[in-house]
Amino acid sequence: MTAAMTPVEFTPRVALASLSGEADAEWARAGSEYAGLAFLGGIALDDGSRDAARMLVARDRNEFLPEDPFAFIDAQLTALADVPIRAAFNVRSATVGPVRKAAAVCADHDAILEVNAHCRQDELCAVGCGESLLRDTDRLCEYVSTAAETGATVSVKVRAEVPGVDLAETASRLESAGATMLHVDAMDAEPVIRDVVDACDCVVVANNGVRNRETVHEYLDYGADAVSVGRPSDDPVVMERVRDATEAWFAARP
Repeated sequence: MTAAMTPVEFTPRVALASLSGEADAEWARAGSEYAGLAFLGGIALDDGSRDAARMLVARDRNEFLPEDPFAFIDAQLTALADVPIRAAFNVRSATVGPVRKAAAVCADHDAILEVNAHCRQDELCAVGCGESLLRDTDRLCEYVSTAAETGATVSVKVRAEVPGVDLAETASRLESAGATMLHVDAMDAEPVIRDVVDACDCVVVANNGVRNRETVHEYLDYGADAVSVGRPSDDPVVMERVRDATEAWFAARP
């Protein structure tokens, strides 16, 4: 197994979770008062994933579809250079080559490259992105190792309750491939966070339904290193509540 890398540090231990077509530098800047990390994106990198994203737009979903996705990543990360928040970029690709290129851009900015093995839209899965990548551990590990070779810190966004996927076993393999962080959508199976924490030494960010003290403390009690907020990430009331609950939980520990 690859030796665990230095833990990814950010405070407060709250992250803004990527929202397709919405999670950009302006969004991260607005949330920096409440979070220590922002996952920008997701963004489609290659022809297959971009074609799928266009189909999603055709059925009224928001997607980032700049002419040059790598220049977009660079510009967005540059725009956060003066913002007190750690940046990550969630990427989708049907092929591994563009992941390496995006990771190199992230490495130049000391940002985190996040491989999206999470999205479950049919259009994305049909071309080999998102959840279909989670079901193919060998290919997912290739993405991770390829990104890590650039010197980038690598995260993987995964989801629980995918038939046929043992998330704890997957977590161990992803760590061996070079992942430093796992961003886990627990769905309705919150105890899976403990399984993932026990299976690896990656930084574990717990996601899904994080809104208040109860949800924050549940995930942290299961061993998560941090929590992330998705849809309400632009709601200051929710974000202040989550930030305060997270800081209180850690302050109560020696």
